[in-house]
This record gives sequence, structure tokens and C-alpha cells, in this order.
Amino acid sequence: MSKADDAFVALCTRILEHGTTTEGELVRPHWADGTPAYTIKVFGATARYDLREEFPAITLRRTALKSAMDEILWIYQKKSNRVADLSSHIWDEWTDEAGTIGKAYGYQIGQVAHYPEGDFDQMDKVLYDLAHTPFSRRIMTSTYTFVDLSEMELYPCAYGVTYNVTQPRGEDGAPGPLTLNMVLNQRSNDVLTANNWNVAQYALLLMMVAQASGMVPGVLLHVIADAHIYDRHVEIVRELINRPRYPAPKVRLNPEVTNFYDFTTDDLIVEDYQTGPQVRNIPVAI
Repeated sequence: MSKADDAFVALCTRILEHGTTTEGELVRPHWADGTPAYTIKVFGATARYDLREEFPAITLRRTALKSAMDEILWIYQKKSNRVADLSSHIWDEWTDEAGTIGKAYGYQIGQVAHYPEGDFDQMDKVLYDLAHTPFSRRIMTSTYTFVDLSEMELYPCAYGVTYNVTQPRGEDGAPGPLTLNMVLNQRSNDVLTANNWNVAQYALLLMMVAQASGMVPGVLLHVIADAHIYDRHVEIVRELINRPRYPAPKVRLNPEVTNFYDFTTDDLIVEDYQTGPQVRNIPVAI
């Protein structure tokens, strides 16, 4: 059965059985009717997904993998904050009058800084370093820029990525292929609506960057400071985590693409993705 299901169920169970509530506290999120959106939460949730074993998509319900990839390309490839550049409507609630989400996500990835090697934006520097100094411990991106927070429609949730290369040795001691690993840091995670969405997104980003760098995708370590279930999601989650589980889908990329900036959602190949029924009309706290 899918290891992503195991991780999701374990996290939900931990929150429901051992979490603390924000009910009655002053909270920022609210429901569409204006009611405060309270949560049950835990601090410090982590999960490890080894992409050499399977792709971390849950099967309890379907995660829209092409839409997840589309958003990750919007941020790290297009470096866009324009909602019109995104195929889905997930950012509609946070769109400003100019049709953007402010100086958030893709805008930050596209900011150019000066280095001894030259001028690079954040994603270009990652690709440069993986090509030239793959064992560097400084290969990172961050979208949490304090000076720009007041001009963002929503503070970044999944905000920091650290890349780390390892080279396992075989039984004969010979060095194996370079393996690209990733840490995803997240300050806040709405577990029902976004947990596996974020996991799948960054697994796909790891796969794309690894392929563009001539490496093998390895471990995705997901670190969440505040993992929570909203009050109006509790019963949905209880039903979801008791569903039957299925084997993980087979997910791969078009092997002919070797430039990160050439990937499109058409290069995502998903096979044997068996899931439970989709959960419709999930209320979203804003």
C-alpha cells in the first residue's frame, strides 16, 4: 500500500488524538461566512519520502498531479505571481486588483542577486550550483522575504527548499550515481486541503531538478512547524483516513527533457493511479 497514505493517516491521527485547539483564540483565518476558522494542531511534523521506492501520492483520494505540477512550474520555472499564468483557480481568493498575489512565491524565486560567479535568480543559482559544486551545503531557495511580506496577499506557507547531494556506494565499494535530496520547510499546513498536494508538488520539483542535473531523485524530507486540521474539516478527515488504501501510482517524467525550463505538464506520466472517490466541496479558510 502507498507509504504516502501511511504518513498522511499517521499525521491526521496524531492531530486528532493529541493535538491542541485554537478555539476561542484570536485567529486570522475565517470562513466565507465570516466565522473564525479554528484548528486542531500539532507542532513539528516530519515525514520522509524516498522517491527511489515510490512516488508519494496518497490513494485515499486523488491528488491532481498535473495541477500540482502546473503550480510548481508557475513558481520555480515561470517565476510568476500572475494568476492568469496558472491553469487552476486555487489562488483566486488571494488575487489583487492587478491580477497577482503580490510579491509572493514566483516573484521571490525570480529575484536576482549577485554572487562571485555572476548574477543569478534563485532557481538559476540552484541549477548552476548543482552543475558546478553539487556537494555544496548552500544550495537553497526561500520565498520568505521579510521586507516584502506586507506586499504579499498571503505569507508563504511552503517557503524554504534545501537541496543536498549524496553518492551512495555499491556493495563493491564503487561510487553510485549522484542522488539529489530535498528538505521542504513549511511554516503552516492545512492538512486536508494541502498536505499531499505540497508533498506531490515538491516530489515533482525534486524529480525535475534531478533529471535536469543528471542525478537520481532521492529523499524528500517534509518539515512542518504548524500542521493543523480546521474545525470544519474534522469529520471529513475522520472519514477519509478510514478508507481503503491502494498501491502507489507509477509516476515518471519524459526522459527526453534535460533542461529544467523545458518541462511542461505534458511531460508528466502517471500510471496505475487507483484511488478512493474525490472529496467534493471542501470549505476553504481564507
